[in-house]
Amino acid sequence: MTQTTLRDIETRQDGGPRPAGLGPLGWLRWGWRQLTSMRTALILLFLLAVAAAPGSYLPQRGVDPGKVTAYFQQHKELAPILDRLSLFDVYSAPWFAAIYLLLFISLAGCVIPRLGQHTRALRARPPAAPRNLGRLPYHATFTVTDAPADVLAAARATLRGYRADGTETTVAAEKGYARETGNLLFHFALLALLLAVGAGAAFGYRGNVLLNEGSGFANTVAAYDRYIPGSLVGAGDLQPFSAHLEDFAATYVTEGRTRGQASSFTAKLRYRESPESPERPYDLRVNHPLEVDGARLYLLGHGYAPVFKVTDGNGEVPWDGPVPFLPRDQITYTSEGVVKAPDAGPDQLAFLGYFFPTSGKTADGKLTSTFPAPDDPTVTLLSFKGDLGLDAGVPQSVYAIEAKGLTKIGKSTTLRPGETLELPDGAGSITFTGYREWASLQITSDPGRTWALVAAVLAIAGLLPALTVRRRRVWVRARAGDGGRTVVEVGGLTKADGDGFAPEFDEITEGLRARLRAAPPSVGDKE
Repeated sequence: MTQTTLRDIETRQDGGPRPAGLGPLGWLRWGWRQLTSMRTALILLFLLAVAAAPGSYLPQRGVDPGKVTAYFQQHKELAPILDRLSLFDVYSAPWFAAIYLLLFISLAGCVIPRLGQHTRALRARPPAAPRNLGRLPYHATFTVTDAPADVLAAARATLRGYRADGTETTVAAEKGYARETGNLLFHFALLALLLAVGAGAAFGYRGNVLLNEGSGFANTVAAYDRYIPGSLVGAGDLQPFSAHLEDFAATYVTEGRTRGQASSFTAKLRYRESPESPERPYDLRVNHPLEVDGARLYLLGHGYAPVFKVTDGNGEVPWDGPVPFLPRDQITYTSEGVVKAPDAGPDQLAFLGYFFPTSGKTADGKLTSTFPAPDDPTVTLLSFKGDLGLDAGVPQSVYAIEAKGLTKIGKSTTLRPGETLELPDGAGSITFTGYREWASLQITSDPGRTWALVAAVLAIAGLLPALTVRRRRVWVRARAGDGGRTVVEVGGLTKADGDGFAPEFDEITEGLRARLRAAPPSVGDKE
């Protein structure tokens, strides 16, 4: 019975004693034990998988900002709510980072103490034999004419591969510590993987750029349509390469049930690793990125950029060039875009357009695209004039028109290459001169990528013994019996369920029998 001291109790208001509370330090210890338990680590790992799920079925700004813009256009009420929850930037969201850091701390606090315990277990002697080996799940008893010392020597030889120790009457052996070694290797590799991903997020960067055929970019912050640097990356840390898109080619299935599906995408690039380096060609394809000085260029998507020439009411040409249109339909590549001419006069001009690569008619007579290749390119335009609002300094999307301050002029008009739309009241004209294709590229620099791969390989290497190796222990006891015989007892124990250890135990028993001289059967012998 324990004795309660004055330090273990407090005084109630009514004068009676009460148990003392945990206190701040006690609560911290309790919280740390809960956080570093394997159960908490598994829960956090599950939460991380659940938290990453929206990033697989919702478009992400860091991967394809064009699809995010299209999602906002298609779901005007839902998209702002999802955006407030950072579901279009899942992997940089604060709640995702919180789960990630808690998982790292939980795994570290759980695995590091286990490493010390495992190290001590490897250096410790096998446990002594139980008093009654016959109560073990696996056991056998037989008699031989060999002396007890010879029996124990034969037992050590039979248990080769086991870590053996013993006394004058027993041999204790155990095997299967590779299971815990593999388990620890898997968890430390998982920690290394998390660390490599975190290092890549801190010291790496990624960005997106859209290139029209015939245009290029240099790897500077200003060249990106969207740039996401790591917390420890500055503008001067970017690799000094440049790339130029010469041509983009896409081929499509023309017959059968899969008609219209893409069969290949190829972006023909020319790039320089530095301003002084020679220019080299490269065919950029899906899943075949270009690697330049540690950075990788991936082909994300493509579309069409109709070419327009805008003439204002004063006879000037404020715009003459391609305008990227975003696909609204990934099957037919019907695309939507905006042409803005803020330098037009006397009124600024804007045009809302739809591009149809292969124009056709629906059953109700509406214009549509019947094939994604540009077999019969057509564009429809809706014209506006007025104030675009660009002088106010408020940022605007290049893929949308702010209706405030603009007046619609004329009707929706369909144009084919070479045709011109004359605007009413001498406001000017717009000519559809042709089209180009554009390619969307993602540039990533991740210094932790190689280490993440090594960690993943080590995790798989550790998982194999963790799933296949069983911890097992074997004891052999030899004692003098009647008539100069020696009674041999063999017992086995495994931590794994099932009878997978039975064949190995039988092999050990039969191997020990074969090394010894069996005595004549006796009534007391049993197996």
